[in-house]
Amino acid sequence: MNRKPLAETKNDAWIGDAVLALFCREWILRESQTTDGERQRAMSSNQFLSNFGNPTEVEACIGRVYRDEGLAAAFDWIEAKLLPTFSAQEKRKLRQRL
Repeated sequence: MNRKPLAETKNDAWIGDAVLALFCREWILRESQTTDGERQRAMSSNQFLSNFGNPTEVEACIGRVYRDEGLAAAFDWIEAKLLPTFSAQEKRKLRQRL
């Protein structure tokens, strides 16, 4: 992730946050055939995103991919970079409950 001026990073992050929320909602519906706001919040939370660096920078990166390459590319980025870790965390939580 490259360093951008703070205002530009915040603007990119604002868009990236929206793209991430849309990805989460579509993915949850596809996987569960139901809505799950708590799961969506967990996947887009700063706590989760901090696994990958500064949460604002992660969201800004998503926003830049969306701006430069489109929604499908941003979704592919999220699926490749964030989803494996989220899925692994969910599996660990499920095992801990059993």
